[in-house]
Amino acid sequence: MIQKTTFKTYNVGLKNVVHSFNEDLFKALFSDEREQNLLLRKAQRIFVNSFSKYISDQSAKECFSRFTYRFLDVREKLDRDAIAFERKDPAAKSLEEVYLAYPGFFAIAVYRMAHLFHQYGVELLPRMMTENAHSITGIDIHPGAQIGDSFFIDHGTGIVIGETAVIGNNVSIYQGVTLGGIKVEKSMGEKRHPTIEDHVTIYANATILGGDIIIGRNTVVGANVWITKSIPPESVITHQSQIKIKLKNAE
Repeated sequence: MIQKTTFKTYNVGLKNVVHSFNEDLFKALFSDEREQNLLLRKAQRIFVNSFSKYISDQSAKECFSRFTYRFLDVREKLDRDAIAFERKDPAAKSLEEVYLAYPGFFAIAVYRMAHLFHQYGVELLPRMMTENAHSITGIDIHPGAQIGDSFFIDHGTGIVIGETAVIGNNVSIYQGVTLGGIKVEKSMGEKRHPTIEDHVTIYANATILGGDIIIGRNTVVGANVWITKSIPPESVITHQSQIKIKLKNAE
């Protein structure tokens, strides 16, 4: 027999609600006007019914109206992201392939929508949106991060972009990259994550830590490097490792 204990309850079913919410908004981004309006009305009902208590200083309907007002701006940004994918990835055969098959593009799309809600002061929902995308793609982008235009994620699995990270325009990031914090203390308003300037490429499994770290424009960060200090513009950072090969039958 289970002993009776008083626990605080939580609506964990909201996870499924947010999954549906993300899917509807993603579809709406690329639908014709009629279907887009239907999907946005459905998303608004979910938003008003499930997340009203997480909104400060405004009504849920007003907040969602502000979101829909900038919805096409998100689509324009995503089109620029998709063009960057097609241009930088030799495996991309078309823009349609990017929209339909690339997990990195889906993660960026959800981030850009969640970032709007984050800017409007909505609590919980933006984080749930990006965590849902994280569970699908393996790409963890905090909705508070600031990301510029033409952002390219290749492969993507294992990428972590922290809350106060700032990423410029035309930045490329490969799988396993961490833009993280070097401190563990909670301090409201403190910048804990690095700044990546325009036209930077960061290759697989690089780790860049610290809120005062700036990676200068046009820099290439090689695979597997660990960075805790700023890098000047026009740099190339590499990790040197020794590999020794010995034939089995060599004397």
